[in-house]
Amino acid sequence: MIPDATEKKRLYDEARAAVLTMWDGEPDAIARMASAACILAQTMPHYFWTGFYRVVGGELVIGPYQGTPGCLRIKWGRGVCGAAWSTGETQVVADVHAFPGHIACDSRSESEIVVPVKDSQGRVIAVFDVDSTELGAFDEVDRAALEGLFGKWLT
Repeated sequence: MIPDATEKKRLYDEARAAVLTMWDGEPDAIARMASAACILAQTMPHYFWTGFYRVVGGELVIGPYQGTPGCLRIKWGRGVCGAAWSTGETQVVADVHAFPGHIACDSRSESEIVVPVKDSQGRVIAVFDVDSTELGAFDEVDRAALEGLFGKWLT
């Protein structure tokens, strides 16, 4: 079920408050990623797969995440995650089957949003990836909320 804009905003506000509470005093990036993925996956009804791909050794490496098994490694520029990494811009894809080079880690995925996570120098250090089993599940409400949470969250 895709919530309407008002409900999405309310749910994102609730999730943001819970995430920031969990992050309070926690310097470890992996612990912060794990808690954010968990809270958002449990809060947002239109999320199917939720998690991070971290930049490690010139590739995106899975984890932490919530959901079915995902692709373990993604190359620069490949798929929606690789596009977010290479451009440094959020990718909102209403129909993943229409996205050139989409990587089908789970055939039930229909739409996707991927937000770059940047360090204090503006370098992409990870991407936050969310898939939905419904077409057109993500919009500007999702983009604004997730960019606000993960923009430069590790600084």
